Amino acid sequence: MISAKLIDLLKQAKHLVILTGAGVSAESGIPTFRDALTGLWENYDASQLACEEGFLADPALVWGWYEWRRHRVLNAQPNPAHTTIAKLAKRIPKLTLITQNVDDLHERAGSGDVLHLHGSLNHPRCIKCGAPYQHLEATPVGCESRIDPPNCSVCNGLVRPGVVWFGERLPAEQWDLSKEACKTCELMMIVGTSGMVWPAAELPYLAERLDVPIIQINPTDTSFNIIAKFNLCGKAGEILPKLYEEAFSDL
Repeated sequence: MISAKLIDLLKQAKHLVILTGAGVSAESGIPTFRDALTGLWENYDASQLACEEGFLADPALVWGWYEWRRHRVLNAQPNPAHTTIAKLAKRIPKLTLITQNVDDLHERAGSGDVLHLHGSLNHPRCIKCGAPYQHLEATPVGCESRIDPPNCSVCNGLVRPGVVWFGERLPAEQWDLSKEACKTCELMMIVGTSGMVWPAAELPYLAERLDVPIIQINPTDTSFNIIAKFNLCGKAGEILPKLYEEAFSDL
């Protein structure tokens, strides 16, 4: 049951911040980062493959894993949670979308100016000079195999995935914009995130300290249950369309 108070807050909000996590992409069939690895990678912990040390020790193994992940995303489609968030942006004067996901499903659903806290699978760069690299293949092949990473056309260094690895800082501009949005918004929505990954998990607490009402959508309890004014238990792809319909169907 969605409360009338929640609907009123959503309808009246001038600035809504939405923070999304792996649960949103999982509803499109994208494995979460800590799902059990299979095939070539089943003998590795994900954290071993998501760090600079792992990449330098075995570039083909790590690049192959990230290419497998990227092709899974290319073959996936945005789900109703993604599309509803894009629709909300057309109804609310200002919507800031922050994601911990490294895919482009929000963009493909129609959302613009997405703040990617953990980088993107679609924006690899040189590990030495930082020059961007453009993927060249026309047809995705989601095979599980070792793949040698390409070399940078500027300095001949190895091209690395464009994601934030363990031990690395979040992109400064994205992080600063995210914190500012959470301090100045009127309403915050947390969707499909466990609250276990820091510093991204700090953002709802920034809003809560300023008495910003927080809505959480998640199929399971999280650490955010305590600070969320509204806890909606279920799949984002089912709850978000209902929220939108109740708030804006008569407009």
